[in-house]
Amino acid sequence: MKNTYPKDEVINSYEQLMATEKVEMEPAPGGRLQRKAEKKSPKPIRFLKRFFLYLTTLLAALLICCVGIIYIFAQGPSESARNIFVASVTQTSAAKFTAHMFLSQEEVDRILSENTVVDSGEISDGDLITIGGGDEDYDLNALTIEEVSGSTYKGKMMIVNDPSRVYVSAIPDFTVARGQQVAQMAARENAIAGINGGGFEDIAGLGKGAKAQGIVVSQGVWRNGSKNGEHQVIGFDDQDRLLIGTMTGTEAVEAGVRDAVAWGPLLVVNGQAMEVGDSGGGLNPRTAIGQRADGAVLLLVIDGRQTNSLGASYADLIEVMLEYGAVNAANLDGGTSSSMVYEGEVITNVCSLYGERPLPTCFLVRRVEDDVE
Repeated sequence: MKNTYPKDEVINSYEQLMATEKVEMEPAPGGRLQRKAEKKSPKPIRFLKRFFLYLTTLLAALLICCVGIIYIFAQGPSESARNIFVASVTQTSAAKFTAHMFLSQEEVDRILSENTVVDSGEISDGDLITIGGGDEDYDLNALTIEEVSGSTYKGKMMIVNDPSRVYVSAIPDFTVARGQQVAQMAARENAIAGINGGGFEDIAGLGKGAKAQGIVVSQGVWRNGSKNGEHQVIGFDDQDRLLIGTMTGTEAVEAGVRDAVAWGPLLVVNGQAMEVGDSGGGLNPRTAIGQRADGAVLLLVIDGRQTNSLGASYADLIEVMLEYGAVNAANLDGGTSSSMVYEGEVITNVCSLYGERPLPTCFLVRRVEDDVE
């Protein structure tokens, strides 16, 4: 028996089907209707959509992982790891905000106060230094570079036997928009070697290295800083002895300062290591300067923020300086500023993707006849 359906019912069912599936129809030969071909997005557009979806997902996952790692360091069970984390990131310009993500300002301040270098208040005693050590065979022209390493760091130590060769170089004008790299300053003055020097204005890590902070004295010329205010002075006196300590500019002049920058902390004063807290300032790229009893200058640069060299603490710097016989030693600007140059080449691994950072000051080493090929 053949089934028959009322015409109106068939039409209504067809219209309901079309409304439900939202199928587009188009005329076909013979007056019939056929399903309209769906328009697909071009392949490049589909690829870009998928690519950005995957990229967004990946970035979101990385962000969650990073936040989780920060939380573990800040709130995890290891107090030592927390202290190292806080001390390390607060010494950076761009990442210091991470210390406050899960810790209050009061907690951060307390951690830093418990993990810093205690200044003894002493000033270096020049009488402890005898240039050449009284040895007639002492080679004043000698300059050597040695590899140094520890459990968390690698770096280089440059030993300059003649302290009169080491001096502060500064850019010509601290009001310009941008400073100069150590290699540029060394090339400008035909110096054989150099390391970065004192601090500079660096708001949110965007400083261009032109505006020096604190005292700057270059080859006997006062370049920057108040003579009335106190500075943590790091430099040399007119007898080529390392001059370090907290003093006013006037006191530095009275002490016979010939070259100096301002930074810190002090590491070794008159043969005594400074007291350091548990984390010792955290692990970071570091630069330091010291002097042995025979007058030889110790220029130390530590690589950091890299897989093969996380960085050094202040305690590490003190240990290295004492191993090399430092009577006096002080920490210079570090982080992305840390670099050592020899014969026009950067011989340490700068942690910035952009290479050497522009700076207002550095310590350079003059050439002598033995250095000229």
